[in-house]
Amino acid sequence: MPRSPVAARTRAGASVLAALTVTALVATGRPATAAPAPPTAEPLNRAFDRAAREYGVPRDLLAAVGYGESRLDGHAGKPSQANGYGVMHLASNPDNRSLEKAAALTGEPADRLRRDTAANILGGAAVLRDHADRLGLDRTERRDVNAWYPAVAGYSEAEGPAAALYADTVFTFLAQGLTATAPGGEKVRVPSRPVAPEKDEVSAAGVYAQSPDYPSALWVPASSQNYATGRTAAINKVVVHVTQGSYAGSISWFQNPASQVSAHYVIRSSDGEITQTVRDANTAWHARSANSSSIGLEHEGWVDNPAWFTDAMYRSSAALTSHLAARYGIPKNRTHIVGHSEVPGNDHTDPGVHWDWNYYMQLVGGGSGTPGDSLTFPSYAVQQSGSSGPQVKAVQQLLNAQGYAAGTADGLFGPTTKSATQAFQRARSLTADGAVGPKTWTALLSAGTTPALARGGSGDAVKRLQRSLTAALGTTVNADGSFGPTTESAVRTYQTSRGLSVDGKVGPATWGALQAGR
Repeated sequence: MPRSPVAARTRAGASVLAALTVTALVATGRPATAAPAPPTAEPLNRAFDRAAREYGVPRDLLAAVGYGESRLDGHAGKPSQANGYGVMHLASNPDNRSLEKAAALTGEPADRLRRDTAANILGGAAVLRDHADRLGLDRTERRDVNAWYPAVAGYSEAEGPAAALYADTVFTFLAQGLTATAPGGEKVRVPSRPVAPEKDEVSAAGVYAQSPDYPSALWVPASSQNYATGRTAAINKVVVHVTQGSYAGSISWFQNPASQVSAHYVIRSSDGEITQTVRDANTAWHARSANSSSIGLEHEGWVDNPAWFTDAMYRSSAALTSHLAARYGIPKNRTHIVGHSEVPGNDHTDPGVHWDWNYYMQLVGGGSGTPGDSLTFPSYAVQQSGSSGPQVKAVQQLLNAQGYAAGTADGLFGPTTKSATQAFQRARSLTADGAVGPKTWTALLSAGTTPALARGGSGDAVKRLQRSLTAALGTTVNADGSFGPTTESAVRTYQTSRGLSVDGKVGPATWGALQAGR
């Protein structure tokens, strides 16, 4: 698109945040200088410096784009949900061909751009410069970081509000400054500076529209081809996801009809900002079997990098979940507030091991976030080939936790789950029939450490004991993690029925009997 002359540009489109940042930074006297040259031993800093010089892109702008896309983690060449690669998220999908563009501009092969961080950063700089050239920025203009705003918006390959959200995020990083620790420990610094981006033809119209369902959120609708109008079931759960990509990039991906995915809300890592993309009353496509009965929350980040899961994100997301629970009568517990990986029929791992469920559920104001809550049932039925549902998923989680490869915990009892069950049964000298009956349930539920337990104790080991007693005795022992008189009575009943010394305490002999499936 054509670019207006320098004298005719207006800065009126700069965000309110940017204007406030200018005032604050001028008042504190912070300089808007370039970052000092890093030591030559720092490969990431060297890569940003080289790419900035070679393609005439401001070094700090390049680093801010990379930080916003990846937190400077290339993920060993693994693609994002939008099939983007590396620190600079060079993408290859129907609407974003920045990987192919980078290959043409740099002469680097696509595979190297995917996997080699220095090449990826060089490719990102080349693509940014290409956008600047298409806008008509001359050498003098390219020295002014504010003139790059439309080029940054173009780099997102999004349109309208999503492009403006993307560029605003990058310029917020420039305004606030950042010190990022990359994988391996190298630090990349971008000093704060006053910013007043020249938005020119980048339309922010609609970016600050209010969500129709949650007033604290923005509203940027997904493509109507990426969700179903209406619901076929009542809303009874919230599903927590991780985007495997950036905030604005995910919003843009939901606007792409080719993606065939969406979520109701997306939460930003840096400050907890929320954007709604699908109305609550409609069915977003985010969790397969749970789509019709759930609200999907996408959290900016990658499952293998805990740096994305900020306190601002946790608090903002928890406030939204608490609101949804009150509005739709969703119980505030881990049966109804679940991760994507916990939904039957899914093959995803998000939100992953770095998501702090205990803290999140505390903020929501609900029950414990202990993942083991998904293992608690008032009774344990026989599970075997062809079975499906939450108890099959519990079997799979327990087997995987003990090192028996049951495959994805999808709630479907297939050949892989049967094989893992048989291996577990053989190790415990149980009948290796591949069916999970009372004995195998008891051994699975009690597996783990064997601390001495007695009345007055509490914690996860007590909950594990209570579950295994429920399976062994065939009567419900409330799995609340508190060793009270009811649990002591159940222990005595178990000890009596198994010919053990009856003292109501759980030592090596009682643990041994439980873990043997007796």
